[in-house]
Amino acid sequence: MDLKAHIRDIPDFPKPGILFRDITPLLSDPTALQYTIDLFAEQVAEYRPNYIVGIESRGFIFGMPLAYKLGVGFAPVRKPGKLPAAVHTASYALEYGKDTLELHQDAFPEGSRVLIIDDLIATGGTAAATAKLVEQTGCTVAGYGFVIELVGLEGRTKLPDVPVTVLLQY
Repeated sequence: MDLKAHIRDIPDFPKPGILFRDITPLLSDPTALQYTIDLFAEQVAEYRPNYIVGIESRGFIFGMPLAYKLGVGFAPVRKPGKLPAAVHTASYALEYGKDTLELHQDAFPEGSRVLIIDDLIATGGTAAATAKLVEQTGCTVAGYGFVIELVGLEGRTKLPDVPVTVLLQY
């Protein structure tokens, strides 16, 4: 299946000069969505994760059904103030400023293998910060999975040396 046919390009969103890769057409097509989850599951099963972390918020969309398909647990990585129990925190640089992510301290048992999932990798800051959160729990990053990679932004260079699965590259 040609997944790129299910990604819509939105010029100048969220600001002028940005070409946004919109996944909502993929999500609305049941066949394309099932294919995406099945393909992800095939490609990341070899990483042998015990848990999947979905990065807020589109990582939840792909991470939860993938966790179900692989028979593993799921934990969300959220923006500050969204998780009710004790959290680990990681901050990272943005183009103009910084952002912060949080993960429950008890998200998984120490020593677990955790697969990090998101819809897109661009500059890699969010994905790298998520790896730091996983490591703060005493767990290992088993790998990453992204639906889309914006290759020219070189986000992979910020990630730890673990396997990366990408379904589409632009």
